[in-house]
Amino acid sequence: MMRIFLFLATNAAILVVISIVFNLLGLSGVLDANGVNLNLNALLIMSAVIGMTGSFISLLMSKWSAKNAMGVHVIDRPDNQTERWLVDTVAKLAREAGIGMPEVGVFQAPEANAFATGMNKNSALVAVSTGLLQTMNADEVEAVLGHEISHVANGDMVTMALMQGVVNTFVYFFATIIGHVVDRAVFKSERDYGPAYYVTQLVAQIVLGILASMLVMWFSRYREFRADAGGARLAGRDKMIGALRALQRAHEPQALPGQFAAFGINGDGVMRLFMSHPPLAERIAALQNSR
Repeated sequence: MMRIFLFLATNAAILVVISIVFNLLGLSGVLDANGVNLNLNALLIMSAVIGMTGSFISLLMSKWSAKNAMGVHVIDRPDNQTERWLVDTVAKLAREAGIGMPEVGVFQAPEANAFATGMNKNSALVAVSTGLLQTMNADEVEAVLGHEISHVANGDMVTMALMQGVVNTFVYFFATIIGHVVDRAVFKSERDYGPAYYVTQLVAQIVLGILASMLVMWFSRYREFRADAGGARLAGRDKMIGALRALQRAHEPQALPGQFAAFGINGDGVMRLFMSHPPLAERIAALQNSR
């Protein structure tokens, strides 16, 4: 709850600062002179409500959505040795991380995959794919579970949702201003909203949303490094490196022949800005260089 309070307080502080800056720079007067009669304080509040509501609803529904979307089988009573080992390992890691026991689940997927979700670190969900259980050994699976438990202990799900909400707030705020400026100053609409407002506001939301997503993805990559470090503390650094190397072997792209090589995506260049996870080689190097 403290994390939520701090982010809401930060969001409110940013709103106040933007309002003060607009008034000090006389931007409100510039907008008024161009026929853009906006109550910026009211717009800021409305933008915050719109921006934060979707993120909070998504966070509240995260466990339910994940279970249904991924077809997660929650292990209430272990049916076999593998399920018993999973539950016992998650329980041990959760105790070491100082969080409540998460729900433990398995979902059908051939790829090695795992995730953690939930709005409360003491009532989260940790799930692994059947592909992960089939392709990794016990030490590697334990490291993956430690990585996911670290996400929970770090409050990453809540932080990502709140960050996305803040980003949504300012995307809507500035897109609305841009829409009004184009509609009134360029197309000279005098009453209500002309078509230019709706078109420009939509385009501005898309463009600003793409730019803002770079910030969200940067934080996502940062939290993956932190979760790797947490997984190394909980399960052991060698186990965490082994798990990442197993993922690297499974996901390493095959060499493309001759004329098709240029179409391979390797995470370099502009596309890197939109990656939610750092390249596996960088994650391994970070753990190897850690003390």
